[in-house]
Amino acid sequence: MAPADLDLWLPDPQVRIHHRRVALADPRRLWEAAGEVRIRDAPRLGRIVRWRIPGTSADEPFRELFQRYPFTVLTEGEHSLVSGLCGRIWTVHRDYPRIAGPEEFLGWAQPGTVRVLFAHWVEPAAGESAAALVSEARVQPVDRRARLRMRALWTLVARFERLIGGEALQVAVRRAAGA
Repeated sequence: MAPADLDLWLPDPQVRIHHRRVALADPRRLWEAAGEVRIRDAPRLGRIVRWRIPGTSADEPFRELFQRYPFTVLTEGEHSLVSGLCGRIWTVHRDYPRIAGPEEFLGWAQPGTVRVLFAHWVEPAAGESAAALVSEARVQPVDRRARLRMRALWTLVARFERLIGGEALQVAVRRAAGA
């Protein structure tokens, strides 16, 4: 169960990535473990994050990253966090305008850009004392030009996404189950 209806934020994404990992841990413990995962704990994903968001410390927890610029928190719950950013994610240079909050994210319409949503939450899983950590990312272009650029970027990135997309989740699941 998603923390909120993600379609309210980005109803027609060009790209949708969904990862889910189950842990033998209660939801509270799994969410705590997820909050402790640092950029350095997921080396492949961490390298990409630090390249795309210069100045990001390898010691910074992913959860804190999603709560500061270039992201804006869209909604947050006891075991969930939904963040967003807008801009030209395909450029070599950082091109992420500051978004003041949920309303600005929803109304974002600058030509040649995309809106990107990152949602993370914990949900019940089958089995006694099991919970699932879920991550979903969505990218929705604002116009045709952005859609074409996003298609070109995704052609390059898609094959690697499977290798790195669930890396941080796996760390959290392993830690929660071992606690």
